[in-house]
Amino acid sequence: MAVQEARVCGDPDGGGCPHCERSGHRRAVAAFLARRDELAAGHGVPAALAHSPVASRQWVSDALAQSARTVSARGRDAGPGRSGRVRRRTVAAAWGAVLALLLGQALTALGTGWTGTRTAALGAAAVLAAALTGAAGLHRARGGVLAPLLGEDNRVSTSRTVAACWLLLAVFAVLQLSLLLAAGAPHVDLGLRRGAGLLVVLALAGWTAVTARLIVALRVAGRRLQKVRADRPRAADLLCDDDGRAALTDLQYVLVSTAVLVVAAVRLGRAPDRLPELPWALVLLFAVSVTCYLSGKCAEGGRPKIFSVVRAREAGDLDAPIRTGDDIEIRGTGFVPAGAAAPDPLTRLVVRIGPVHAHVPLVPVPGGFANPTDTALTVPLPVDVEPGRVEVWVVTAAGVETNRVTVDVLD
Repeated sequence: MAVQEARVCGDPDGGGCPHCERSGHRRAVAAFLARRDELAAGHGVPAALAHSPVASRQWVSDALAQSARTVSARGRDAGPGRSGRVRRRTVAAAWGAVLALLLGQALTALGTGWTGTRTAALGAAAVLAAALTGAAGLHRARGGVLAPLLGEDNRVSTSRTVAACWLLLAVFAVLQLSLLLAAGAPHVDLGLRRGAGLLVVLALAGWTAVTARLIVALRVAGRRLQKVRADRPRAADLLCDDDGRAALTDLQYVLVSTAVLVVAAVRLGRAPDRLPELPWALVLLFAVSVTCYLSGKCAEGGRPKIFSVVRAREAGDLDAPIRTGDDIEIRGTGFVPAGAAAPDPLTRLVVRIGPVHAHVPLVPVPGGFANPTDTALTVPLPVDVEPGRVEVWVVTAAGVETNRVTVDVLD
């Protein structure tokens, strides 16, 4: 299959071709999943290590970590090609909207005839699409016009997307009114009385985008929120949290914003010679939605914390104190932050035991991993740990340290 794809692309090595890079990433993911399930079933471990559970577990963890790094490397190689596809599709969508507007204007003009208002609307749409095309060319490496919508964690920002939609509507309305004024159309109304609602909503959307970014930055700097960079942006980021689960605060903000935006667009279409007049009840509804969204930003996440450290006991094992070479189980919360459940971030989880850095081994099970989890970590106590009282703490994939717990290690 790889040879056939390389021949189709005209590159015998398959390098530099977006299709080959995308296919290589898919094959790497499939190989990792097959390898994980194979090792979870107890197959593939070298016979020389089968007699030692500790050695075989470490070998399995290292093999999975290497495979996870390969998947991440293939994903980074496919990134430029993915950004190029997104840029082309967004530009095509912008000009497709202009074409759809032209067809709609032509169909509705069959009975009444073509008017200057229709020309102004079409001209405003063409100018806006041209501006978006130029911006896409300047930011071609980050997905074109979607570049301003991406947060620092490489996810599509809900607040920025909503603010951008309101900005596009406001710019389109102003361009249309400007073209009507240039054509000498009478009764063009740019008064504040009709456009006050639109201005308030636009200000709220922009303020929400800035405030949400400030809240996240301050909480990350204060170690009250863990952020792990995503491998690529997805449309689902608009409605979901970093773990890909639907977020109620984001969902309600998008739904309310879309509903109010549709009302504003309909009013602009019915009265194209004036700014769309939004009822103050809808402005208040949007303000309530903004409040709920920002409240959710203030409440999400949390700092990882260790509750206790105990000796891990296997079936049939006797009760005993913690000794060098034993497995210890660290119980707490927040060890695997949202967005860090992928194999590569899991390999960056570290437990500090005194001066020793112990990487948490990956323990595969069919369909996932039994270790590490968000509430419990199991790690072998390294032989370099001196007997006595030592401090234990965890460093998550986001680089955040937990509190420190002191344990007694016997010789």
